[in-house]
Amino acid sequence: MTNQQRLFREQDPRARRLFLAGLACSALLVLGALAVVGARVQQVHLAYRLDALRGQLDRGEANVRQLEIEVATLRAPARLEAQARHLGMTAPGRDQIRLAREYVAGSTGLAGIRSRTASLAGALPVDADGTGARQRFQLQQ
Repeated sequence: MTNQQRLFREQDPRARRLFLAGLACSALLVLGALAVVGARVQQVHLAYRLDALRGQLDRGEANVRQLEIEVATLRAPARLEAQARHLGMTAPGRDQIRLAREYVAGSTGLAGIRSRTASLAGALPVDADGTGARQRFQLQQ
């Protein structure tokens, strides 16, 4: 063997294919692992968001319950009666009470006359005795 001869090594085509197949499999494994990690991160993010929304829903339901209690308290008959007495209102007398039979539906009867009178006058309806709603409340005081 002389110095002028060079050794040449032939590339094995199977080795190159095996290397490329191994590289492709490794890339697929890495991409799969990244997809799993990304899905898990998204799951955790959505779980935190869901917890925040559930807390917000609970606070909203508590506010609704509190407001329902407040409305019930404000509508209590005893409270309304006390407020009416504080404003100087009294229970109506027998002559101030009208039965529903006195009113006839439609444009006839006392109800029709009152609605026409109120729409023409642009004021509160007037009773048969000539007193309006404001006058009745002032008379009671």
